[in-house]
Amino acid sequence: MYLAVVFGFFSSIFFTLLVRRFAEKNLVLDHPDQTRKFHHKNIPLLGGVALFISFWLPVGYILFFNPVFGIELIKNKLLAAFFGSFILILIGIADDIKGLSARFRLVATAGAIALTVYLGIGLPKITNPLGGVIYLSELFGGVLVFIWLLGMTYTTKITDGLDGLATGIVAIGSFMLFLLSSLTKYYQPNVAWLCLVFFGVCLGFLIFNFHPASIFLGESGSLFIGFLLGVLAVISGGKVAIALLAVAIPVLDLARVIIIRWREGVPIFSGDRRHLHFLLVDLGISPVIVTLSYYLVAISFGFLALYLSSFPKIIILFLLILVMVFLNQILPEKNIYDHKK
Repeated sequence: MYLAVVFGFFSSIFFTLLVRRFAEKNLVLDHPDQTRKFHHKNIPLLGGVALFISFWLPVGYILFFNPVFGIELIKNKLLAAFFGSFILILIGIADDIKGLSARFRLVATAGAIALTVYLGIGLPKITNPLGGVIYLSELFGGVLVFIWLLGMTYTTKITDGLDGLATGIVAIGSFMLFLLSSLTKYYQPNVAWLCLVFFGVCLGFLIFNFHPASIFLGESGSLFIGFLLGVLAVISGGKVAIALLAVAIPVLDLARVIIIRWREGVPIFSGDRRHLHFLLVDLGISPVIVTLSYYLVAISFGFLALYLSSFPKIIILFLLILVMVFLNQILPEKNIYDHKK
């Protein structure tokens, strides 16, 4: 099983090098603008294409030619996730090359996620914080999964503002899901294997995406990695608390900024420098320090989620909300908007 992370790692390096060369040759580049993008040169995009191929290539081989670890038991769910992620990659490629409006991206992304849910990514039950489980109807479970996946997808999209930030946090979340799926109580070797592959893929890409990045995730990558982490959390048996706490700060930051924009009458999915990671950098903190701090928080809360019951997890999430409210009051804000992004 542990060869999965090695294969994911090296295949990610290989395809990232190929995609980076393709993006450079065809001028699919992200240009600095000195408002939200402060990198010092044009950086290749389309990183999501490398991640997509690096993950689905070994998964497809194992699924269809060498089924192990009970991977065939979740075949339909994996096919649903593949088709959904393929559409997201196409949306991202189109945005990276031509540019799409925020409204169109949202509608198209929601459509891809709705298709994924329709094809079989459901949530039949959730853990009751007071003990036991709560069984859900197919419709209600589908709605919850749709909201969850859309939220995770846009969380990684907005987190992709500093080199390696989104990729590293998702890698940590994937590794936490691997640990959960490996525990005797929840033992799911098929999900654990998938999480290891994804973890290796993210690590391989992170070599090129960490500061100073030589390739960016692009829209394709930022949508794909959040979506896939959300899917892995669902097919692991609805253990979304692990992934949620690992990305809790970005999730709450997204909610905070959306509320601010709504109050000010600004398009909700406009781009700006009001996200927490930008505010910390604007205070003079090194982007690398900010990124590593996010990693530390993700690891800490991920391990807490592994060993705490449901009710303490809710308490931790509530405390994080209070922290975010406090930070919102004391941190200065820059009112810089880009209505396309």
